[in-house]
Amino acid sequence: MKKGRITVGFIIVLAGLFFCAALSLAAGARFVPLGDVVSALTDKSMESFDAVVVRERIPRTIFGILIGCSLGISGTLMQSITRNPIADPSVLGVNSGAAFFVVCGIAFFGVSSAYEFIFFAMAGAAVSALLVYGIGSIGYGGATPLKLVLAGSASATALSSLTSIVMMPRDRVMDTFRFWQIGSVSGATYEKIWAFAPFFGIGAVVSIILSPQLNILALGDEAAAGLGAKHAKIRLIGAISGVLLCGASTAVAGPIGFVGLMVPHVLRLIFGNDMRVLIPMSALGGAVLLTLSDVAGRIIGSPGETEVGIVTAVIGGPAFVIIAMKAKVKAI
Repeated sequence: MKKGRITVGFIIVLAGLFFCAALSLAAGARFVPLGDVVSALTDKSMESFDAVVVRERIPRTIFGILIGCSLGISGTLMQSITRNPIADPSVLGVNSGAAFFVVCGIAFFGVSSAYEFIFFAMAGAAVSALLVYGIGSIGYGGATPLKLVLAGSASATALSSLTSIVMMPRDRVMDTFRFWQIGSVSGATYEKIWAFAPFFGIGAVVSIILSPQLNILALGDEAAAGLGAKHAKIRLIGAISGVLLCGASTAVAGPIGFVGLMVPHVLRLIFGNDMRVLIPMSALGGAVLLTLSDVAGRIIGSPGETEVGIVTAVIGGPAFVIIAMKAKVKAI
């Protein structure tokens, strides 16, 4: 793909992200004009009510951008390493594994801090990813895309049932979990951002470094081996990065579906399959989609709000069906 087109696309997506961030600071139960948003950010001495509202929305906006970036990259990674165009943390049961471990942590260990949530969610995401890959690898042909999706769906159903079994008899767990389960960025704090940032940074950097190897992996295992690439090692590192990004974001924001599924699809149609381009673009695209969905949830549910996990599900479901029917996405 021509560099000029990639550059123009990058500028457009980046400009869209800045616009969505401005909307996130302006929209809510009280709408603040964009001019006042700029004044509140540039003039620290400004102490009006609107300025206070804008500053209170800053951590939520940063949090939403980071979560969107994380989900966009993790979806791209999982689609690449499984060579499955419909792979996604939610489709492969990774979110359900993270949720089950978090519920167990709340019920049996009394976890409450962001770091504890991240630890349990990442452990659950890793275990469920290994379980799904192991089940999907059984039989002739190894881990084919169809077998992985079936194994992921079966595992997600089983883990959701186990989550309900642990949660139902415990009122305290249900009260804590029911808000986390929907998926939301409304509880954003600087503590959560600092807790999440290291995991996001490591996962994102490793993914970008790994992108040339993922391009070779897309040629097929035999071709990759012929070019000297160690496909098992590439898959392992890619899977660890994906679980790191998905598990940490699920821990602090709850399971938010369809971002990691829809964003890579749309961007692949525009920019092609080059992972060196697709991974950073998916990060920006995921941030745009999640921030815009959060703003839409605040407007639709005003004076309250609709959680972002509900908005992404409403947008993502039909959009994915249309993309799958019209685009006829090629095998990765």
